[in-house]
Amino acid sequence: MSDADSKHRAEYPPVAYWRRWAADAGQPTLPADPAEHAAAASTTASIKGDTTETPHRVLIVEDDPSQALFAESVLNGAGMQARVVSVANEFMTALGEFQPDVVLMDLHMPGMDGSELTGLLRQQPAFSHIPVVFLTGDDDPERQFEMLELGADDFLTKPVRPRHLIATVQNRIRRARALQRMPDPGRNPLTGLNSRLQLLQQLAETIPAAPRGALGFVEIEGITALRDRYGYAGLETILADAGRHLRSLVGDAAATRLNDNTFLVLAPEVPRTGLDAWARSLRDGIGSHPFPLAGQTIRLRALVGYADLAHGYDDPGTALAAAEQALRESRGTPLGMSVHIPLPSVPASEGAGGLVDDLRDALAQQRIELAFQPIVAVAGGDEAQYQTLLRLRGRDGELHMAARVLPAAEMAGLLLDIDRRVVELAIATLVEHRRTGNSMRLFVSQSSRSLIETSYADWLLQQLEAAGIAGTSLVIDVRQDDALIHALSLQELCARMVPAGVQLCLGQYSASEEADALLAQLPLGFVRLAARYSRQLDEPRVRDEMRGAVERAHRLGLQVIGQQVEDPQAAATLWMSGIDFIQGNLVQRVANVLDFDFHHSVL
Repeated sequence: MSDADSKHRAEYPPVAYWRRWAADAGQPTLPADPAEHAAAASTTASIKGDTTETPHRVLIVEDDPSQALFAESVLNGAGMQARVVSVANEFMTALGEFQPDVVLMDLHMPGMDGSELTGLLRQQPAFSHIPVVFLTGDDDPERQFEMLELGADDFLTKPVRPRHLIATVQNRIRRARALQRMPDPGRNPLTGLNSRLQLLQQLAETIPAAPRGALGFVEIEGITALRDRYGYAGLETILADAGRHLRSLVGDAAATRLNDNTFLVLAPEVPRTGLDAWARSLRDGIGSHPFPLAGQTIRLRALVGYADLAHGYDDPGTALAAAEQALRESRGTPLGMSVHIPLPSVPASEGAGGLVDDLRDALAQQRIELAFQPIVAVAGGDEAQYQTLLRLRGRDGELHMAARVLPAAEMAGLLLDIDRRVVELAIATLVEHRRTGNSMRLFVSQSSRSLIETSYADWLLQQLEAAGIAGTSLVIDVRQDDALIHALSLQELCARMVPAGVQLCLGQYSASEEADALLAQLPLGFVRLAARYSRQLDEPRVRDEMRGAVERAHRLGLQVIGQQVEDPQAAATLWMSGIDFIQGNLVQRVANVLDFDFHHSVL
């Protein structure tokens, strides 16, 4: 029998025989001298050993032995590693052991067909990225579309030509590996930190599913001094280095940069007994690391405030607020660390007594009322605008102020209901006033509990749309102390409301480094100064501070309101300092009617 008729030769082609059709195959050459052939083989092996590209691994799922042997020999001959699985229930085991780059899947497998196996693969996060190429003898286009819908990346119609098989498999593997080498679109390519949206999405999945681990804020102190010394470019360089180092400290946890000097870390895998050590590792890891800048070594001080997610926060906004509050508390501690501890619930009967009992009835019986105080432009103007003030009419007819009602409402768990009722009354007032043909703007105070509620923005916009009221007619008032704690949640709220025209007013504004930063962080429309800027203007320090606050707000395009103005001298000082609006008993006392004459008001 000649070599050409050899059975062994027919079934088992020479090594690398099928590589002649590979995309990177060399030019065909005549057989060389055995010595030259050995030297060439040695050189080829050396070149292959130097490359960092690992051999392509192909898992062949095929129950027909002849078809499986054909595909295996073709792929092995092309320099790939091929493994055959002929039984469906061995598929997942082989996936874990072999870690293939691509799966060559026969559509018609006994027991569990190829479509079911593909669906099973796509459900496994560790394997869902692996390309699947279907092998089928069915050339019906509709059937091929069905395969693509099932999760296939490509398909080959039997009988398959060797060259076509090699090209398809190599193409799919190269694409998959190229995608793996690409930077994660959810991560910053410079620091490796997650995007803010990516982390918040993970937090939204963590809170209801498995509340455990920690949510922490990391704040770098002293950035004002760093900026003054090294400029904005130097400051950004060192903060980018800090973010990159923080990425290495948190390991597999998610971390993102929120603003210039604040980072947010979500670490659901940290055991509860190790939370304190985890927070210390972040603080000390940054504090002990030398950061090079301008030929010097800089040491940074980090503050860490975190919330223990095992407390079972209702939603991501509440958890973020808790962690923000802990960060705020850490600024006043020598350790530079703080953990949020929720207050124990207090029975309503131990709180505000009979007023708590009256609140539920007041909501049901429509005994929540609004009072109003005009906000007047110092330069004159025809637009009517009022501050709304909560009032509760007791069973005995006594009118209770907001300062007494709101603490009782919080104890009774009715604060959200009270806030929403106030908004409903304000919108009803706007609807009634619109019938006169005149425009009006209302400033409505809301608690931080409502503003961080995830559904609040949607609810508010629905109320405005249902009433046919423009968003520009409503300004939401939030106290500075609350805004400092819930800055991140308020940014999310504003992202929904500002496009609809609803503005935010920062109330009780008192100048400080934190508050000044807040003016730039939030998309505010108005700033209402703290009462001391109206009452203590005889003190030069307060007067200078007030003027600086007004100038700062104007540089950011914000309008400034002076509140609790009681005498003409205070009004004159505020006016000369550039204030935009005045509110207080000098203009008009609080009343339950909207009767101020904005057309002829003279200050």
